[in-house]
Amino acid sequence: MYLERMNISGVDFTSDIINRIQGEIDAHPVISRVGLSRAVCGILDWRSTAGKLKEMSCRVALLKLERSGKLRLPKAHPFRNLAGRPRLKIPEPLSESVATISCDLKSLRPVALECIKSSSSKASREWNYIMGHYHYLGAGPLCGAQIRYLIKDGGGRTLGGLSFSAAAFTLSCRDNWIGWSSAARRENLHRIVCNSRFLILPYINVPHLASHVLGMLTHRIAADWQQRYGYEPVMLETFVDPRRFAGTSYRAANWVHVGKTTGRSRQDRNSVLEVGEKDVYVFALKRDARRILCIGSLSEKQSGTVADAKKPLPADWTEEEFGEANLGDRRLDKRLLTLARDFWAQPQSNIPQACKERAAMKAAYRFFEHESVTMEKLLYPHYQATIARIRATPPIVLAVQDTTELNYATHPKTEGLGPVSTNKNGAVGLFVHDTLAITPQGVPLGLIDVQCWARDPAEFGKRAVRHSLPIEEKESNKWLLSYEAASNVQRQCPAIMVVSVGDRESDVYELFVKARDTHNGAHVLVRARQTRMLAEGHENLWETIRQKSPVILTEVIVPRHSNHPARKATLEVRFMKAVLSPPLDKKKLGKVTLWVVTAHEINAPEGMEPVEWLLLTTKVVADTADALEVLGWYSRRWGIEVYHRTLKSGCKIERRQLGSADKLEACLAIDMVIAWRIYYLTKMGRETPDVPCTVFFDDYEWKALVTHVNHTSTFPEKPPTLREAVRMIASLGGFIGRKGDGEPGTQATWLGLQCLDGISLMFKYMAEAYAPHLLDSSVLHKTTYG
Repeated sequence: MYLERMNISGVDFTSDIINRIQGEIDAHPVISRVGLSRAVCGILDWRSTAGKLKEMSCRVALLKLERSGKLRLPKAHPFRNLAGRPRLKIPEPLSESVATISCDLKSLRPVALECIKSSSSKASREWNYIMGHYHYLGAGPLCGAQIRYLIKDGGGRTLGGLSFSAAAFTLSCRDNWIGWSSAARRENLHRIVCNSRFLILPYINVPHLASHVLGMLTHRIAADWQQRYGYEPVMLETFVDPRRFAGTSYRAANWVHVGKTTGRSRQDRNSVLEVGEKDVYVFALKRDARRILCIGSLSEKQSGTVADAKKPLPADWTEEEFGEANLGDRRLDKRLLTLARDFWAQPQSNIPQACKERAAMKAAYRFFEHESVTMEKLLYPHYQATIARIRATPPIVLAVQDTTELNYATHPKTEGLGPVSTNKNGAVGLFVHDTLAITPQGVPLGLIDVQCWARDPAEFGKRAVRHSLPIEEKESNKWLLSYEAASNVQRQCPAIMVVSVGDRESDVYELFVKARDTHNGAHVLVRARQTRMLAEGHENLWETIRQKSPVILTEVIVPRHSNHPARKATLEVRFMKAVLSPPLDKKKLGKVTLWVVTAHEINAPEGMEPVEWLLLTTKVVADTADALEVLGWYSRRWGIEVYHRTLKSGCKIERRQLGSADKLEACLAIDMVIAWRIYYLTKMGRETPDVPCTVFFDDYEWKALVTHVNHTSTFPEKPPTLREAVRMIASLGGFIGRKGDGEPGTQATWLGLQCLDGISLMFKYMAEAYAPHLLDSSVLHKTTYG
């Protein structure tokens, strides 16, 4: 049975919640609507990213519930301070010279932007005046959250003004350009702000002034918005009336024209107003703004609504991982599923080999050339499928992040690649920073974030300069972006504890600050690399914790590395709570409180470097059990190394030849999901060995496998278990299965899958021609198992 619900402002109001709100009203009949909205926000824990109650959104929701007949609100109390107040009039002209200013931009510098902080200030009255008199839209009202600025020259003269306010709720050209779903739009729309007013006074004649001001704004609007509202926008939008302006200043400031409006205004609910089409421009404040905006709530298919109950279940795993992709054309959506099946069947083959037929090969290349096919759009449905698996895997999930480089030295003429080595004329390629959700038992649940970029060759050798840049302009920001994705999953899965795990490279102080300031965010666990100082006593963290007595001895398996085999290490464990001081050049970031866990190997084998981990985490470590749990979490970080090895060696992604970095990224999106599924299959064969293999394989596939491996034409009454099937597949890839060999790894699995494709297809063709009864399956195929 499904509960009746209404989704308002991104919150599901079920019948139980509505009844609880009505009970609150009935119990307190004299409660004001302001008080009621605060109470409801408390009940739902409805807060902004800054942790503040979203009272205005709640009041809107309550009014909609009342108008729909689902709620009886208390009588509204008028605001006494507004009773009888006259309407606001446009202020009288200020004592400002209106003489024409005609000069070059250099003569006006420094141009400054004055942020208006109070609606009753002189600056606010001046802004209202110039907009009311000189802007064709007037002074307002502006919608939603907003910031206004006055533009001043070096002498304090007013040159104009501008404002930013809430973005349009739906805008087809913008939404198509971003590639987000309706769920992601509801989740992340607040991270787009609209440049709703921009005015250079008509008596100011200064070339390039407008584009210069826009450039200044794009460098400070995020910080100003963060200070006022507690979160950073990642994209700007604006509307330009082509009957009045050509949009030259926006183009000169690197804004991107993404299309036109339909000619309706925000208030035109009935499509009766004729306001004329406007050009739409956007500006990405972050390099991967589109990727950030596409990280949203669960899609409607996975949210469990009544309407979704009528949708058919996915036919196979490709529909489960890619079925919700929205590429703007059903033919592209269908081709995506076909390519995923082909890549899965032959993970090590190039595109012509995987597609088998010439027509399919040509269609594949056209697919990757299409402008709508981007990494963000292709990975979005997989992110949602991953979140669904996370929801079903309580109570802890590790969001392990790491960077790997893709070397395309064999075809360096590919457009858009950058250096990936320390040699200026060395190898070229791409960098990929991904975040893999892994259970504490080591089962990979899927990707939740992927960042891909090429370094600018012109920036080669300028590493020293980067120390003076803010974190947002450095590659180190990848750790913060991954943490944002993990925190987004945490908010969508409140019953799960999400822990963002990183290696020594992730020891970035800004990451700890972001975790400190993020409401309902994920926990952080990183291995320390930097020398950290304690806030009290200014002592060295490393030296302080080494002086403590070990609380326990434990053993961990150290994975095989280079020529050194895997081994068991005995570790001394220590832990403590620490308040850290910020680095000397980052004092404004303030202190952070973390828990520290160290593990030091004793009696290391001769010639082996002893294991020594110093782990920093936001998770409270209260006792020895907590410390051992944190060590266990970090030991699972190795899983992402296995995944990257599967991606490179198993899927041969560095051999792809597609002509440009954009096409490689689109192909990479499919390969990354294939690599995850290979890894997932291998681990599930160990974690759930007794389930039937039909959770992963079609009827003809397991029959072909049994026939080939056992050299028999007789099938068992029941399909093999998943463990048996994985071991048979691995045997095709060289796994011997001796007593001391353990379970097969990903390498044997991907090689075996390559062989199984040809074997199973031949079996299917022969059975269709001579024994079609062999293809009848009596086993339920559960693609969503696990």
